Amino acid sequence: MNFELKTFDLADAAKEKCDALVVLIGSAFKPGKDALSALAAPALKAGDLETKAGKALAFYRPAGLPCSRLVLAGVGEGSAKEVRQALSAAVAAVKTPNLKKLVICFAGPLTEVAVRAAVSGVADATYVYTTTKSKPEGRAVQRVVVGGQFAAKHQPVFDQTVAAVLGVEVAKEWANRPANYATPSLLASAAKALAKLPNIKCEVLGPKEVAKLGMGSFMAVAQGSDEPLRFIVLRYEGTVKTAAPTVLVGKGITFDSGGISIKPAADMDEMKFDMSGAASVLGVFRALAELQPEINVVGLIPSCENLLNGRAVKPSDVVTSMSGQTIEILNTDAEGRLVLCDALTYAERFKPRAVIDIATLTGACVVALGGVRSGLFSSHDELAAALSAAGEASLDLCWRLPLDDDYAEGLKTNFADVANVGGRAGGAITAAKFLQRFTTKFSWAHLDIAGTAWKSGAAKGATGRPVALLLEYLVTSGK
Repeated sequence: MNFELKTFDLADAAKEKCDALVVLIGSAFKPGKDALSALAAPALKAGDLETKAGKALAFYRPAGLPCSRLVLAGVGEGSAKEVRQALSAAVAAVKTPNLKKLVICFAGPLTEVAVRAAVSGVADATYVYTTTKSKPEGRAVQRVVVGGQFAAKHQPVFDQTVAAVLGVEVAKEWANRPANYATPSLLASAAKALAKLPNIKCEVLGPKEVAKLGMGSFMAVAQGSDEPLRFIVLRYEGTVKTAAPTVLVGKGITFDSGGISIKPAADMDEMKFDMSGAASVLGVFRALAELQPEINVVGLIPSCENLLNGRAVKPSDVVTSMSGQTIEILNTDAEGRLVLCDALTYAERFKPRAVIDIATLTGACVVALGGVRSGLFSSHDELAAALSAAGEASLDLCWRLPLDDDYAEGLKTNFADVANVGGRAGGAITAAKFLQRFTTKFSWAHLDIAGTAWKSGAAKGATGRPVALLLEYLVTSGK
């Protein structure tokens, strides 16, 4: 799907030949003398059209206009949420196999928020997963024009959002795939494919190389599966090699049964999404290849399955991490932190400016924040503030949670340096405290995306978060 940003007013939009024209009308709209205003004004006066977000009025082959379909949609005050609501309703009204070109016109000056929300909103509304369907019917729309007054000044934001959409859809694709279509080896193949793009390199380590590195914690999780583990190292080199990179670490558990501490059968199918952190790293690298910012970024993906066989790790087992710290495994379903801790230790070799890990880590974070904001943890205020600001700007929200040392008390054990769980209370925080033990040599932040990485129910599927947040942070921090 190709996006284009265009400066035009309602009179110009009325001349656009397209399969569908969506006109977004805010509460401050004042009709002019153009053809679209002539349609909107009486509808507003009669109450058949409301400017409230989500309300829409559809026309088929409106007289005197070259568009096949026209939707007038209310956008309220023009907030990001309202723009997305309006586009969701409008696209639903025109979504047909014949929809090839879609034009979106704001009836007024364009804002940065509106541009971001329009591009990401249309992408979400038209996304279709097809990989494992016998008769795939993919996205019909091929070209989307976003326009309004003073559009040209928002070209940089538009370009970044389009790149983010590309990355989000890579993340969605891999997170949505069932586990037999997204094994650690297949994830490694996806990473190698990214290395064909400009300025990206990829290295994949297998069981022998990982054992040589001493990643005993990562290997312990992988030993319950017949699928071999993979440790994926991606590099984006957009500037001089001496510039310190930002390292992204994505949890890549391609299926999580819980191991010996097995999960309930209900909804276990959703544990294919447990590699959403890894998928987001792949997505960010796709976006970087498109945008080509002058920064260096490293992506680390420790990937394996968490299953149970005769060799599977058991509660009470003690393993030695790459850092040398010993870990008592009290719950084999707290496996994400076990693969991440070795990857965090590996990140030290890059002498990074910052390290951010991304993981569907705890159900406790879902209870705390639901599906609205990702959980943010960091002992570095400047990094936390930059990530929070990036979330607000990119419409991919997060919320900082505490990291008081008192929360680590529950991780104490008589049999190792640390236990891998600390009880139910404050579970998202104790998980972050566990990871923090392996981050003393660099600035670090942890994003718990357990509540935001996918949706359940009728809309079940990956969201592609937090690709947009991470891209915004990387681009902004590199300036």
